[in-house]
Amino acid sequence: MTAQCILRLNPEPPGFFGGGEILFDGKDILKMSNKEMRKLRGGDIGFVFQDPMTSLNPTMRVGNQIEEVFLGRGVDKKFVKERSLEIMKQVGINDAEKRYRQYPHELSGGMKQRVMIAIALVSKPSLIICDEPTTSLDVTIEAQILDLLLELRKQMGTSIIIITHDLGVIARLCDRVVVMYGGKVVEKGLVNDIFYDTAHPYTRGLMSSIARLDTKKDEKLSPIEGTPPDLFAPPVGCPFAARCEFAMDVCKEYPPETYKVGEEHETSCWLQHAYAPETVMRKKNAVVLEKGEAKNE
Repeated sequence: MTAQCILRLNPEPPGFFGGGEILFDGKDILKMSNKEMRKLRGGDIGFVFQDPMTSLNPTMRVGNQIEEVFLGRGVDKKFVKERSLEIMKQVGINDAEKRYRQYPHELSGGMKQRVMIAIALVSKPSLIICDEPTTSLDVTIEAQILDLLLELRKQMGTSIIIITHDLGVIARLCDRVVVMYGGKVVEKGLVNDIFYDTAHPYTRGLMSSIARLDTKKDEKLSPIEGTPPDLFAPPVGCPFAARCEFAMDVCKEYPPETYKVGEEHETSCWLQHAYAPETVMRKKNAVVLEKGEAKNE
């Protein structure tokens, strides 16, 4: 939902913006006209949707779906097929001429995902948003798609926002991580901050619930007990308080302040307060950020 807001894809109503701004290249997206938004979508910003099985039109050949995007960018019709085949090869689609004439149901899941990435890359965007790009793929194909995204980022200098619950994908692809829970940012920082210097109980729970290479055969994983909050009636305090083993009374009554716990590492958790009890989550030299300071970032 948050990523779709960047391109104003959420329907209004119920989707709306209560305030603030979304800045891209110094311009506020919320103030752009519909014409400007059409140029932005599929132009400067590409979007790879979650399920390639349902994101492609089943009644159109693959080549025609890629051509549509080129034509919308004002490319001369004489060169559209040539450019389409070129970008199909760029994303690793073998036998592009054959795939060009096929329908989506004739392609594997990994091949469909490559087509979705090709469509997102048509206009050489400066930003690509990938929504769970490896969810429906097996491990081997997932690795190929991640390698492809890394190579494209290197070749084209494109920034990537990836939405995922897969910590392995994050470790392999990302430089910075934003951890969200209950619609709120609970922690953010560099990959090493999040994986090796965790500052929020929810992030700690995520790390404890996944198997590691050194996990013993009979060793049980540690799930996060409880259920996520009802966002139609969100809690007044920290959204994770009901499931947190370290929760205090203040956590259930007031939303936590944001604390700077490292050079580029922040967390929203009352455990970092100077008066909070000592726990494994407590960081030395935690500094509370002013509300305006946190908001601006």
